[in-house]
Amino acid sequence: MSSIVVIGAQWGDEGKGKVVDYLAQKADAVVRYSGGSNAGHTVVVNDVPYKLRLLPSGILYHGKICILGNGVVINPGVVLQEIKEMHDKGVDISRIAISDRAHVVLPYHQLLDELQEEALGKAKIGTTKGGIGPCYMDKVARVGIRVCDLMDKEVFAEKLAINVKAKNEIITKIYGGKPFDYDAMLQEYLGYADQLRPYVTDTGVILDELCNDNKKILFEGAQATFLDIDHGTYPYVTSSNPTAGNACTGSGIGPRFINHVVGVVKAYTTRVGAGPFVTELLDTDGPGNQIRETGHEYGTVTGRPRRCGWLDAFMLKYSARLNSLDSLAITRLDILDQMKKIKMCVGYKIDGVEIKQIPASLKTLSKVEPVYEEFNGWMTDTSKCRSFDELPAGAQKYLNRISEVAGVPLGIVSVGPNRDQTIVMKEYF
Repeated sequence: MSSIVVIGAQWGDEGKGKVVDYLAQKADAVVRYSGGSNAGHTVVVNDVPYKLRLLPSGILYHGKICILGNGVVINPGVVLQEIKEMHDKGVDISRIAISDRAHVVLPYHQLLDELQEEALGKAKIGTTKGGIGPCYMDKVARVGIRVCDLMDKEVFAEKLAINVKAKNEIITKIYGGKPFDYDAMLQEYLGYADQLRPYVTDTGVILDELCNDNKKILFEGAQATFLDIDHGTYPYVTSSNPTAGNACTGSGIGPRFINHVVGVVKAYTTRVGAGPFVTELLDTDGPGNQIRETGHEYGTVTGRPRRCGWLDAFMLKYSARLNSLDSLAITRLDILDQMKKIKMCVGYKIDGVEIKQIPASLKTLSKVEPVYEEFNGWMTDTSKCRSFDELPAGAQKYLNRISEVAGVPLGIVSVGPNRDQTIVMKEYF
């Protein structure tokens, strides 16, 4: 068997959806292993955009097994809406499999997410308010409700009653909010259960069979490395582990089955929400705004403008170590086509002294100064290039320097949103 993990190497929104969609052509199964509906992937096929929040990007191919693993938190309403939208567009939905061990996002998770953010005031994290964090909190606190519970009416009713009572106490007494109606929530979610039932199974068994049958498996990460709950810019992170190591934990297979890890990285850097951003461009009419508008850098899920900055290759080097990256997939190179000058951060300084690591302390990280290298822009349209040699010399120089600083070879370069706007420099499957 052959398996590939595709992860975001920055703060998310790197274009993982397109890379997964491209690699899924030769895969037998595509597996989402972490996160929830707070992750948005946009895949463009024949100029038609498909916006995905929970379903793996491989859903756009007929006959691919598409798995939502145990590490994902499932909002039933969202996933059912996505399934309906795919069905209405003529997409094959017959091979979707949802882990019975995945946890369920409930309405009180979403309200608590919103109330907690409001209570934090200026210290807010910047969540999508989709209930993802509170759902993971319940999972770790061992009071969560799993998909297998949702499938059993008696078990679900009992667990939901306990949770609604406890959450209503918090909502009303701490936040002064309006309590939830247990009976209404019970009936709503039992309705979801009936619709989800055909897709629910032990996905770990499916993956084991695929591995034993030497099938090709593609693991799709959500969010990205620097939003990892352990290794990101904590607390301005997500509530799960998007890094490559969680591909095993979040799907139910052992690490010996992972053959290759692809790190997806934009040709520049963006992030959403609060938190440190060493190479951020704060201008309103300079290169930062040019990147945002040219790249349409607005959130797939929220629509909020993304913070934009130069590529932080020093950060990418850390990501490469953490994820054991085997190759890089550089996306959105074409967004830089009309930049006269381009900068790349290759190191960090504090008080004029270069440091060799990314500080864990945000107080220390806020003092970091980027060490930049400057490149002449190529001022040429790259969107029609289909091989590395066709790229302008300036673009080749820029890409090679990214690879050199990160210590990881180039594997893919994307020069546009469509599948055919992809330069592939190695054989993956």
